[in-house]
Amino acid sequence: MDDSTAPRRSPIIFVTDEAVAEERALILAGLTEFNVQVTGFHDYRPLAVLVRNPETHQVVGGLAGRTSLGSLFVDLLYLPAALRGTGLGRELLQRAEDEARKRGCRTGVLYTLSFQAPDFYQRNGWEVFGEVPCDPPGTSRMFLRKDLLRAEGDSRHAGDPSGVPVEGPASVQDE
Repeated sequence: MDDSTAPRRSPIIFVTDEAVAEERALILAGLTEFNVQVTGFHDYRPLAVLVRNPETHQVVGGLAGRTSLGSLFVDLLYLPAALRGTGLGRELLQRAEDEARKRGCRTGVLYTLSFQAPDFYQRNGWEVFGEVPCDPPGTSRMFLRKDLLRAEGDSRHAGDPSGVPVEGPASVQDE
């Protein structure tokens, strides 16, 4: 049967809160393929900096994100209450930033809620570049960025002792 003469059926569109890993992977693969075709770069990599309980070795918190097209994206950062205020959050963020630089990233992007940790990120050199109101009333999503090549106290530019060049794709972030 010749497919060109068969009637075309419209795709089925549905909304769910239960997309499985394979479905998310299919979407990511399609978007990655498109990005590679347009940019010529294929540098998408997940990134995690985890904290383990020293006795049980269970993960109790950490940072999760990714690097892509010269940018670090911090998606999640969580520490249990007992570990907050100890400098561990700053260390997680620093290690993620260091790894991102090794991967050739120039910028970092994240968002936090106004009641979560905007001050923490700002104390660590991140700048607010946007804010969007959300619920509950009076709350907002705060979008922050950081220039990883000009980070305070960071002397690692071209000639970095790690031997990692800073050349790479430009950030896709608007400035």
